[in-house]
Amino acid sequence: MRFSEYMNEWLYGEQGYYASYRPIGKKGDFYTAVSTSKFFGGSIAKHILSRIDEGFLRTDSLICEIGAHHGYLLADIIEFFHTLRPELLKTLRFGIVERFSALRKAQQDYFDESFGNTVTLEHYSDLQEVHEQCTFFIANEIFDAFACELFYKGKIGSVRNHRIVFEEESPEIAALAQRYNQDRGEIAIGYESFASVMNQTSERFEFMSFDYGELDARSDFSIRVYQNHQVYPLFDESLDLAESFGGSDITYDVNFTHVREAFEQAGITCAQYATQLVALIEMGILDLLAMLKEHTSDEIYQQELEKVKILITPSLMGERFKMIRFVKE
Repeated sequence: MRFSEYMNEWLYGEQGYYASYRPIGKKGDFYTAVSTSKFFGGSIAKHILSRIDEGFLRTDSLICEIGAHHGYLLADIIEFFHTLRPELLKTLRFGIVERFSALRKAQQDYFDESFGNTVTLEHYSDLQEVHEQCTFFIANEIFDAFACELFYKGKIGSVRNHRIVFEEESPEIAALAQRYNQDRGEIAIGYESFASVMNQTSERFEFMSFDYGELDARSDFSIRVYQNHQVYPLFDESLDLAESFGGSDITYDVNFTHVREAFEQAGITCAQYATQLVALIEMGILDLLAMLKEHTSDEIYQQELEKVKILITPSLMGERFKMIRFVKE
């Protein structure tokens, strides 16, 4: 089978990595911005409020996370709404797009435990089910989880008995590789269809996503497997693909130019591309920390400050991760 089919089965098959709830953070395979600090979600909440104040988002908009895992990010956003503008909890709606029933249950249980009857969580098993007038979509580390083809000097990767070989040709993938100046590396599959579907969801929307990668594609392989906070390049001889299949996360660096062009092809405007450092500071993460300092002990403030430093320090997550934001008006 083609590598994209293999990766799709690895992540989304019946026994795939994302088919059941798996912990993230110290007990999981890797960290995310969400598992690092609640102020990540708080900054997004503050941005949403600014878009409401500007008149782009309505006070009855749907705030919708795509691929929410446990639901922590959306819950963090809601918590900061409660702190900053509690009256909006009566008018805004909250939803998650999640294909797996086990994860939908985990998310619902978490929201019931966190908010009781205060917040109603709407679930969609597919993005195509969303039909709204005004929506704010948020996703964290979604584009690196799209299946990809592996390209090497004119050939694409196939998998036989968990071994990768480069024998098949694909004019379509070769054209994309040429477009992005790659003689080897990952070519994502599905960005175009994802953007096209999102374009049909709402009369007006903003979509914000955080991921790791660059604006230009690397002409090299970045694809890797995460196991217990250890990183293994896919072609590492010590990595047993049969053993890792479905039980560990597999990911690669995002080509943000490909993402941007896919959305622009669908008629959606790219409003911003920035490092996570720049994005979070512009959205007001330091302002939120200043508010915390006024209302809590110095010990708690220092604890949260250290977590936020991980998000914005250039040598940690600040420059490695990027934010890209799209709007349909």
